[in-house]
Amino acid sequence: MQPGIPIGDRSFQFGDGIFTTIRVRAGVAEYWPQHLARLQQGVARLGFVEPDWQQLTNQVQQAISAPEQVLKVVISRGHAGRGYSPLGVNGPDTYISTAELPDFRLQRQQGIRLGVARLQLGCQPLLAGLKHNNRLEQVLLKQELATTDWDDLLVLDQRGFVTEAIAANVFFYRAGRWLTPVLDQAGVAGVMRQVLLEHLQAEQVQWTLDELQGIEALFCCNALCGILPVHTFLEKPLQLAPVQQLQQEFACFVA
Repeated sequence: MQPGIPIGDRSFQFGDGIFTTIRVRAGVAEYWPQHLARLQQGVARLGFVEPDWQQLTNQVQQAISAPEQVLKVVISRGHAGRGYSPLGVNGPDTYISTAELPDFRLQRQQGIRLGVARLQLGCQPLLAGLKHNNRLEQVLLKQELATTDWDDLLVLDQRGFVTEAIAANVFFYRAGRWLTPVLDQAGVAGVMRQVLLEHLQAEQVQWTLDELQGIEALFCCNALCGILPVHTFLEKPLQLAPVQQLQQEFACFVA
């Protein structure tokens, strides 16, 4: 684990890295096996030299400094001289940091208002699903959100298909079934999305905005906020009961 970031680090220079953000609950890194699998997938997809995964697991445990907090793990390809080529890179390098856990209790109880972003995500199947360090689209989306009255924004890809919220995945409820967008061209496949996909046996769909007109309920999710009901989507009121039932099944995300 590197104590600082060298100026030649490729994650700093080019965004040539991946990361995962973990909730620490009662002193335990929640869903660590899923976070670890996500990091392993990203390392393989981007062609990094594999780190020592057991050593990383030990470092994650050692980094926990409070019963409730946020823990972020970044893996950089490493560092080298200038230029894009990954040849001759010394790496990988791992960075672990902690932060205070945001308080999402009110949003989990009352729900949020969701609009639609003007900015659309670029399509790149080689990177789709990965939580890589090139997150300028999300920075611009947060900038756009600050100019609106919405709590979050639903984001489409450049083909016009519903993809995700700014920093969360989304699930829709219609006719007794849960559905979530396919993420094979853009977006981040979050750990909570994976857990809920399996729990709900949700169908992955490729929908335009028009196809959302018939939904009855909607929620956003990620590893930190858990399950956030959407009570209003584009001024349309949505049902909270289907999401609240799911929250009870995952009771740890209600408190």
